[in-house]
Amino acid sequence: MNKKRILITLVVFAILCLLVYLQVRAWNNFEWKIFWQQTKHVNRLDIVAGIALTYAAYVLRAVRWRIFLKPVRETTTARLMAPQFIGFTALALLGRAGEVVRPYIIAKKENLTFTSQMAVWTVERIFDMGAFGLILAISFLSPEVRGLRHSEYYLGSGAVLVAIVLGMLIFAVVIRKWRDRVADLFHDLFARFAPGFAQRLREKIHLFSVGLNTIGDSGSALQLAGVSLVMWLLIVFAYRAVMNAYPDPVHNLSWVRIILLMLASMAGSLLQLPGVGGGSQLATISVLTDFDIPHELAVSCGMLLWAVTFMSVIPAGLLLARREHVSLRAVEEAEEKAAALAQ
Repeated sequence: MNKKRILITLVVFAILCLLVYLQVRAWNNFEWKIFWQQTKHVNRLDIVAGIALTYAAYVLRAVRWRIFLKPVRETTTARLMAPQFIGFTALALLGRAGEVVRPYIIAKKENLTFTSQMAVWTVERIFDMGAFGLILAISFLSPEVRGLRHSEYYLGSGAVLVAIVLGMLIFAVVIRKWRDRVADLFHDLFARFAPGFAQRLREKIHLFSVGLNTIGDSGSALQLAGVSLVMWLLIVFAYRAVMNAYPDPVHNLSWVRIILLMLASMAGSLLQLPGVGGGSQLATISVLTDFDIPHELAVSCGMLLWAVTFMSVIPAGLLLARREHVSLRAVEEAEEKAAALAQ
């Protein structure tokens, strides 16, 4: 772990400690006995169903990445399955640094450039946020949203999500349509004082644009949109399964509130520690208490949601990493490549 990574981890850790401290101070009447009772008596079949739905979403990610690769490489969903599970295991264990593992493994396995697969990852994120944004927009049509406390924050977060999607879409279109102009612009910007860096940057922009050629035709675009939407609906149902594992009032949470929980979890995941999370759990717990869920039940449910939808991939990912001979050294190499991309 380099000095920059250590510093970032310490900053995130300090912020999370402050958030936890403030939350505990606000809950002077928290009863640990009730928390353990609520956690102990969850319906295990519902938890298994939630994990199965989460795994099915990972399978659809492999299907979608295969469609992304059609213009440049014919492959199979089975070949891309292991990289999805291993990549999300790395994300769970390493934090955001693990994001580069999936593109790295796929690039190595399919004999493609790492930069091109990072471009595919960018397009994947556009489809992810676009699909969830559509689900969120439909949920906002419900009058229930306006009746919630702090409804302005939920609506504002949805607007930020839409802005991010549009920004990423514009970025991808600009790079794909005016690749040479953008590459020359950045080359000329740095050429006078860093000619070597300027040349490498130009090459990487060209490689990145190749990876953006992921949608071969309108049929592929419809397939990608359909797979993305079904995948995110599976994640919604995984959240629903965890809610069903608890008694009332969690058991009867509406679909609209479950989707808002997902929004909170996504926002909170931007602030997390490798292996232990933090931001995602705190965000979902905060929203659950905002829905008038008792503190003990909210903490139990928030932790279990994180375990089912985020951490449950680890056993399968580690087994597949062993089978695929993916070591920590390969993970470190992927991180170094990602750092080089940013330089």
